[in-house]
Amino acid sequence: MDKKKIGIIGATGYTGSELVRILTNHPNVEIKVITSESRAGELFSDVHPFLQGIADQKLVSINEIDNYDLDLVFLALPHGVSMDFVKRFNDKKFKIIDLSGDFRLSSQEIYEEWYKIPHIYPEGIEKAVFGCPELYFDKIKKANLIANPGCFPTSAILGLAPLLAADLIETDRIIIDSKTGVTGAGIKAKNVNLYSNVNDNFKAYGLKNHRHTIEIQGILDSVSEKETIIQFTPHLLPVDRGILSTIYARPTQKIDENKLKELYKTFYVNAPFVRLRKQEPAIKDVRGTNYCDLFVTYDKRTNMIILVSVIDNLIKGAAGQAIQNMNIVFGFEETSGLNLIPLNP
Repeated sequence: MDKKKIGIIGATGYTGSELVRILTNHPNVEIKVITSESRAGELFSDVHPFLQGIADQKLVSINEIDNYDLDLVFLALPHGVSMDFVKRFNDKKFKIIDLSGDFRLSSQEIYEEWYKIPHIYPEGIEKAVFGCPELYFDKIKKANLIANPGCFPTSAILGLAPLLAADLIETDRIIIDSKTGVTGAGIKAKNVNLYSNVNDNFKAYGLKNHRHTIEIQGILDSVSEKETIIQFTPHLLPVDRGILSTIYARPTQKIDENKLKELYKTFYVNAPFVRLRKQEPAIKDVRGTNYCDLFVTYDKRTNMIILVSVIDNLIKGAAGQAIQNMNIVFGFEETSGLNLIPLNP
């Protein structure tokens, strides 16, 4: 079988480097082009030296993309920039998997309210499919534009979906307490990810108005077919990668612990990257992999269901999930190129 020709648009960030790192050993694709406007003409391994001798491809400008006969492109671009690309190249034959937030929400109005910038291509919002394979496999298979989920939303949505689909919890008092490593802030130097601010420190941020709140809530509305209200608070950990979300929800009926665990087992029976753990997972349990590890339990004393959900924010939270979506689009094995074993310790 001929290999599918892939383009990666935006090479300088963590997501771009993870896409190249994983796709380099994917058996069914070849990377035909990697773009960078700021580093065009340099080698990819000049930007990411850890890939020297592995990925030494020359970077080109996005203006040269028409010189390549591509089957699919990954957009590893910032929010607000991806929409320009999708609008400009919307008539091309290649499929697009966008890793920004530009097409994840349900309307132009909601996007502009939460992202505080104009959306110049609302037509893309209407046709984009939210790229959560565990929930929207069939839609992803037919999609031309896939909005890859955010990292925090991935951990939260996969944790809560079985409960909401079964109508087992109150939808107006869900608490999502999430912690992330500093790579979630991107590769550019900012005050938030300076060593002096991160090392030996731990802090909350984005209280009440983090943009992932509305992304999580929108998908949970769809799953539950009701309006959901979530209290989402992210925190910054002094680690490089990983997300751990602790989620609290109040049941609407009597809960049996064994039946609760069986519910998750049944819901994710065909989900190769969701692992239901026997004990509370840690971020090192999924480091470097496309797994989402879940642990669910019920506290009789407080009448609360407690969930712990962990992912690697750069893989299941970004590049790995994007490649999982690509596999579905092309009809490959869903796990192709993603059989990665956790790096622990």
